[in-house]
Amino acid sequence: MRIVQLANFYGPRSGGLRTALHHLGAGYVAAGHQVVLVVPGSSRCDELLPSGVRRITLPAVKVPGTGGYRVVDPWRVKALLERHRPDRLEVSDRLTLRGMGRWAFSRGIPSVVISHERLDRLLSFVLPPGPARAGADWANARMAASYDTVVCTTSFAREEFDRIGARNLAQVPLGVDLRTFTPLNHSSELRSTLLQGKESLIVHCGRLSPEKHVERSVDTLAELHDAGVSARLVIAGDGPRRALLEKRAQGLPVTFLGFVKDRSDVASLLASADVSLAPGPHETFGLAALEALASGTPVVVSESSALREIVRPSCGAAVADHAPAFASAVSDLLESGSREAARARAEEYPWEAAVDGMLSALRVL
Repeated sequence: MRIVQLANFYGPRSGGLRTALHHLGAGYVAAGHQVVLVVPGSSRCDELLPSGVRRITLPAVKVPGTGGYRVVDPWRVKALLERHRPDRLEVSDRLTLRGMGRWAFSRGIPSVVISHERLDRLLSFVLPPGPARAGADWANARMAASYDTVVCTTSFAREEFDRIGARNLAQVPLGVDLRTFTPLNHSSELRSTLLQGKESLIVHCGRLSPEKHVERSVDTLAELHDAGVSARLVIAGDGPRRALLEKRAQGLPVTFLGFVKDRSDVASLLASADVSLAPGPHETFGLAALEALASGTPVVVSESSALREIVRPSCGAAVADHAPAFASAVSDLLESGSREAARARAEEYPWEAAVDGMLSALRVL
């Protein structure tokens, strides 16, 4: 079958969304399907990726304040789809491309939308809790009705759809690259480059944007420092809050690496760390945390996020959304965290299982 994947807010630095699309697309190709990935960019491009996925980039405008993300006009996407005529449509955008479900329905094409974020949590950045929830419920009901299937990656992600009584839900966890991210990437040379003396290495990997709450990682390091714990925080990632975070971290042992392009370098960093932090309270899955676990590194995560479903006491901790709780959990894990348990938990999330789940959701036998 010809499966077309659609996504806006996709780019060279789009993290988990890009990773998920590439692994799912590669899995569909390996299962014998033809896959076309349609994404926004600065200019038109049609290319065959090493995975066998055909990626078509459509010219799109930049969205101010997002660090370079682009959004393509839905009408341009529809014109492209009319030419390529998919057998199945997979949409990874609940905002700008939400109308593609109706387009697919009118042409008898089974469609799936993947919920990569909680809309009620996003709206809470600009609206009080009541209106944010009401607005999300209204938008989610309309969107769910226009697609054959809404895919949620965790129970946390599907809560807002369960709340409105949506019946066309499928829960499909994403996966982690167990070959790239492995404890075997541990590098004493990298540690000696990053650390001074016998410091512990704490890492935060991800986009430096408001919803990720990276400031909590900086504040956690400050708490550890005040408690006499010798540790250094290394932050891998870039984004609109970097300048503010650098100012917040002044006088603390914090290193900002910026965006790390090579995935093998990210894997080496995670495998060489003692603990990884994922403080974002709105994560609907948390690929960066799962990559840390695959690297054998225990993680401390927000108990307000979906990561509470993934992290177990043997390989990390899900704690309250404040720095003292994170610092206490880090101290405990520095003493008793199990790298073997971290890796074992990650091995429960192979990409092959995610691909099988998505093909089922797409009604592809």
